[in-house]
Amino acid sequence: MKKLLFALAAFALSASAHAQSYPTHAIKMIVPISVGSVTDIAARLTAQALQQRFGQSVVVVNKPGAAMVLGGTECAKSAPDGYTLCLVSPDTMSFNPLTVPNLPYDPAKEFVPVIDMYHVTEGLMVPVRSGVDTLDALRSKAAAAPGKLNYGTLGERTTTDAFRQWLGEYWHTKFVAIPYKGGSEVIGALIGDDIDVAKIGVGNMVSQFKAGKIKVLAVSASQRAAAMPNVPTFKETGLNGFPGGPIYWGVVVPTGTPAPIVARLHDELATIFHSQKFTDFAKQNYLEPVGGTTGDFAAFLKKDRQDAKIVVDKYMK
Repeated sequence: MKKLLFALAAFALSASAHAQSYPTHAIKMIVPISVGSVTDIAARLTAQALQQRFGQSVVVVNKPGAAMVLGGTECAKSAPDGYTLCLVSPDTMSFNPLTVPNLPYDPAKEFVPVIDMYHVTEGLMVPVRSGVDTLDALRSKAAAAPGKLNYGTLGERTTTDAFRQWLGEYWHTKFVAIPYKGGSEVIGALIGDDIDVAKIGVGNMVSQFKAGKIKVLAVSASQRAAAMPNVPTFKETGLNGFPGGPIYWGVVVPTGTPAPIVARLHDELATIFHSQKFTDFAKQNYLEPVGGTTGDFAAFLKKDRQDAKIVVDKYMK
């Protein structure tokens, strides 16, 4: 028994010393979507701030595709030493375990929550040349031609695809799913008239909206955005009935990462996410910084998994 206690004490001291010297070399930040999306930009802003605080390089590695399975798998296979940070979303954490056969990772067992970065304000959008100016007009157009309108998603059986199916059921019509690897690609498809509608983070298209290249018909925020005073909220238009939780992005690390390092990462990231530079960025891109403790994020993820099961049982079976 004494030997066991001695070994545990020695391990604790070693982990503490490791955390105090951490980091000693470059850190990798895995982002499971394509370059150019608002989340990719937020990740790079975070990496730059973390690099300044740590005095070590923080390299963003994009792993888009396969409904974010590629990014989740890369994270799970990484060494649990604090040198791999992973951005995760509802797809990575809650939907993939329910929808992807033989998923190569288990987020409940292989990831440790660090911090909830932010929640995303989404918009239901159409091309400017669509001839659709209101949500009622889009509903009428979709109802008149079931299966004719293309809907941009982030892949089959993702949250964006579930909303497509829910909206079709709610409006008594059908939309054709067109998959993309990130928000920036969806916006490009809208501008190019390759798709007819999409629900995506508003931060992906602020400049395009201001330039009159995209129309936003409704937003998921609790109140109308100051920059879009004429655009109603989902609640105002009845689009708040979708049973899924909010779209979020958070940070996790591989299971086995020493607890002192997880705590250090949380504290550093919390400082960054509440800094003036990050909060200004979030406001400009319609993001809501969250933060909170690692326990808060773990509890949030548990609730999100419950919401995801409702969505999957209803729309993905």
